[in-house]
Amino acid sequence: MNRIGIIGVSGYTGAELTRLLANHDQVELTVATSRQYAGMKLSDIYPNLRGRVDLVCEDISGDELIDKADLFFTAVPHKTAMNIVPALLEAGKKVIDLSADYRIRDLATYEEWYQPHSSPEYIKQAVYGLPELYREQIKTTRLTANTGCFPVTAILGLKPLLDKKLIALDRVIIDSKSGTSGAGRSANVATLFCEVYDGFRAYKVGGVHRHTPEIEQELSALAEDLVTVTFTPHLLPINRGILSTIYVEPLTPCTQEELQALYEETYAGEPFVRICPPGAVPSLQHIKGSNYCDISIVVEKRTRRLIILSAIDNIGKGASGQAIQNMNLMLGLDETAGLMNIPCFP
Repeated sequence: MNRIGIIGVSGYTGAELTRLLANHDQVELTVATSRQYAGMKLSDIYPNLRGRVDLVCEDISGDELIDKADLFFTAVPHKTAMNIVPALLEAGKKVIDLSADYRIRDLATYEEWYQPHSSPEYIKQAVYGLPELYREQIKTTRLTANTGCFPVTAILGLKPLLDKKLIALDRVIIDSKSGTSGAGRSANVATLFCEVYDGFRAYKVGGVHRHTPEIEQELSALAEDLVTVTFTPHLLPINRGILSTIYVEPLTPCTQEELQALYEETYAGEPFVRICPPGAVPSLQHIKGSNYCDISIVVEKRTRRLIILSAIDNIGKGASGQAIQNMNLMLGLDETAGLMNIPCFP
């Protein structure tokens, strides 16, 4: 049995990791750390786990922690992860980091958007944790940098067009809407019920959201050329889910039938990417609680623009579900293990 540890279990990603691991029959959660909840059962912190996960949270580090698992999820904030991951790797452990600390390949770019990096020597060792792009590399790495949530919708939504070099690379507009769980579990006035309910607003407007360089990095790698995007996130008055509407300009005319076939061919055999049938579009209530990404593409005949719609559960395929998918690959397990639940509806 594979022993699994979660470092930083007190947030939404830690809670979702625990739920998913509880349904996985080839791994065992052997340690979960939290300063805030040290000494408390996970089932007391998250009552949805009652009767399934009675593990007690611990506030431990160093050898005492390292000896308790073979693969660790670091579900901690940026900057905190970079101070934890090196010791785990040096002890021969495998790590899936859910922060941004190892996602950006260029150190200067990371430090421009985040903060100084204390373990830059590990950036080159990390594999970007999107299996649909880097499956084979993830299988052999010891450090996977789990994706950001917004980038998943953009990268998977645009991959088929970039692979075939069908669109202008400097005119990509990504308009994304996310549930409030994307802001984390810590108290924040901006995400209080009365601040969010019955409202809808944009934030980080003007190309300043930290997921922008991550999106451009991966899109540019697909295009084998520089891709620049205009990315604007919005906050929805719901718990979870991301729906991105992406606008691009084709270099040559494309028909609806050609693009539908392209997307279906690109993602044939991908267990967690579902291409909507012609005339249908993704909806958040159809991916909630799952690891799926639903995608559709529409040709706007009047302007010739292409409109891609891409939806995920931000805690699922955008965080913890993606991390479990990566874990399966790193451990040589069936990639879909523990993840094939049907989305919740309604």
